[in-house]
Amino acid sequence: MSAKKYEPSLDEGTISAIVGGYHQDVFSVLGLHERPSHVGLVLRALLPNAQSVKLIDSKTGRCLGELNQISSEGLFELPLARRKKRFGYFLEVVWEGQSHIEVDPYSFGELLTEQQHYLFSEGTDERAYKWMGAHPKTLGGVEGTHFVVWAPSASRVSVVGNFNYWDGRRHVMRRNLGSGLWDIFIPGVASGSNYKYEIIDAQGNRLPLKADPYGRGFQHPPQTASVVVNESNHQWGDQSWMDKRSETQSYDQPLSIYELHLGSWKRKPEEGNRYLSYVELAEELIPYVKSMGFTHIQTMPVSEFPFDGSWGYQPIGLFAPTIRFGTPDEFRYFIDCCHQEGIGVLIDWVPGHFPTDEHGLGQFDGTALYEHMDPKQGFHPDWNTLIFNYGRREVLTYLISNAFYWFDEFHIDGLRVDAVASMLYLDYSREAGQWVPNQYGGRENLEAIAMLQQVNSRVCFNFPGVLMIAEESTSFPGITQPVSAGGVGFHYKWNMGWMNDTLSYIEHDPIYRQYHQDQLTFGLMYAFSEKFVLPLSHDEVVHGKGSLINKMPGDEWQQFANLRSYLGFMWSHPGKKLLFMGAEFAQRSEWNHNQSLDWHLLDSHFHQGIQSFVTDLNQLLKEHPSLYQQDIDDMCFEWIQANNHEQSVLVWMRKAQDEEQLIVTLNMTPNLHEHYRFGVPDSVHLEEILNSDDLRYGGSGQGNSSLIYTDQVPADGFNSSVGILLAPLAVQFFKVI
Repeated sequence: MSAKKYEPSLDEGTISAIVGGYHQDVFSVLGLHERPSHVGLVLRALLPNAQSVKLIDSKTGRCLGELNQISSEGLFELPLARRKKRFGYFLEVVWEGQSHIEVDPYSFGELLTEQQHYLFSEGTDERAYKWMGAHPKTLGGVEGTHFVVWAPSASRVSVVGNFNYWDGRRHVMRRNLGSGLWDIFIPGVASGSNYKYEIIDAQGNRLPLKADPYGRGFQHPPQTASVVVNESNHQWGDQSWMDKRSETQSYDQPLSIYELHLGSWKRKPEEGNRYLSYVELAEELIPYVKSMGFTHIQTMPVSEFPFDGSWGYQPIGLFAPTIRFGTPDEFRYFIDCCHQEGIGVLIDWVPGHFPTDEHGLGQFDGTALYEHMDPKQGFHPDWNTLIFNYGRREVLTYLISNAFYWFDEFHIDGLRVDAVASMLYLDYSREAGQWVPNQYGGRENLEAIAMLQQVNSRVCFNFPGVLMIAEESTSFPGITQPVSAGGVGFHYKWNMGWMNDTLSYIEHDPIYRQYHQDQLTFGLMYAFSEKFVLPLSHDEVVHGKGSLINKMPGDEWQQFANLRSYLGFMWSHPGKKLLFMGAEFAQRSEWNHNQSLDWHLLDSHFHQGIQSFVTDLNQLLKEHPSLYQQDIDDMCFEWIQANNHEQSVLVWMRKAQDEEQLIVTLNMTPNLHEHYRFGVPDSVHLEEILNSDDLRYGGSGQGNSSLIYTDQVPADGFNSSVGILLAPLAVQFFKVI
């Protein structure tokens, strides 16, 4: 007599949906469940290509039976009439003749809390990165990884990876309808595993595989999978820096930033032109920056990005330091080493746009989830990228959590926020009819402004002493005013107007500069309207703009003299300083992200001279409070001569709170003035302490070697004056004694 054929407890439609990968609630079917209209429980498991499956009681180790295969696609089932309560179990699975013990991912209950769902959806979970994404953990003695992703309009989301043959049927996630979050704990998935999300949209379409928005690791580009990363085991040694950071980075301290691109500062041409690693950068970059006297480095974006040519400004993995240079812990090591050597670390942060790569955030669940649906709001015409929907609370959670992540996990000292102007204005780079006004009919992006205000205020509250710096190219009011006073809440704003005006001036031949002197002086009309950083950034030495040295007119000697004078003007002007790598030794060629800086140029005396001059400028900045202490206050500055257009000469005074004073002269022609006179306070003497025309910098050696005494000759509104030797194409610093 033949054995009775097993009758499945599921109907054909449900079976087809499960094995076909389109069932929308597999947690209600797979794993252990009560048997409707029957006594006991039933166990179901989807294990495509398994030859047989047995159920093992994890407490006793006893086999409770072999599961019945109810679909040739690998769906198995076993009724348990004598079991009424859930229990711990393993599955003994035979694959290709080999037996394996496996833990069923559908044996675990709810892992997300109501508070997590609520705060995430409300836009107030400032550290959602701690549980969103992929997190290795141990549950009930079982090691694995918990995956969580937001995809509210998806009909099914699965984790696929090298651990399940990239089969989207194997690990379908639990759907949480209220929050749109999906999650699953997958036993056995460890750090180093590659994964993506396979998503089926509301219409049943299978989307391109998506990288994890909260992923903390990625494959080396051009590969695009996310990578499971363990929690850090880095032991920080920078407590002294962290304890003093609020003081070190206060407004009344010097701030001189060396901006760099980690991939092209220096490479290894003898090893296939490879990048330096984070560890090698710690060994080579930090001593260099320290020897040059910069107080901080600022890296171009380090968040993972697919296209080298974007320089990081089109990120895919906001929570993942790029693997190009090493692991997240190796990046921590680099920052730790910077701090231990007294160097702060700022990074570029890009919440303004993201790329359209199919594995990225765009149309993540088949809808405009992170971006606006209307291209007039959600597409950047300048960069062919997508724009975040700043009014969506879950997007706010994503962005603010990312800001917190860099401060929490990597001890970053500040974020320079890229392309702020493009975020502030709805009509940025758009013609009439190409943009959507705000609710009041205006052009301001109120949602983006609110997001920036919230990020800045919450960062300031949680991380006292860190810096938030805006790259903002318009005159939008209150960028560096506190949020409590109606401002946007940044600490500093890049002074793009100063940069554009002064670069335009310096490119003029000296004979014509008399007609453009206002380009040097106009910046003082608004120098204290915001708290400014003076930037000579990467943007000024790419795309056909030429290097700084090549912008300078004249023969070789005059070019270098002009550059020294310009940098001296910058360091003596109110505002913090930022210089892009290569400019400190007068890189001749435009910056190329695919190759190292031209370090061989330092074999030349002129290039050495620029490097030495920048080093001495940084030392001068640190030694003299008058150059930094009141940078945000108009009390720090006084013109002595601003209108000598004919000779292209400027003279001004910098002042500190303790009454220290420096006088700076700037001669922007090749003419030598042996007895140049300007007014000074009564009964003072001047001592020349830095002169860009010094022979060791490559100058002509003209200067004032002895103490300069006051004459009782009125000039420039003062009762006294001095006569000095004014060097050609030079900036000169004098200490008032």
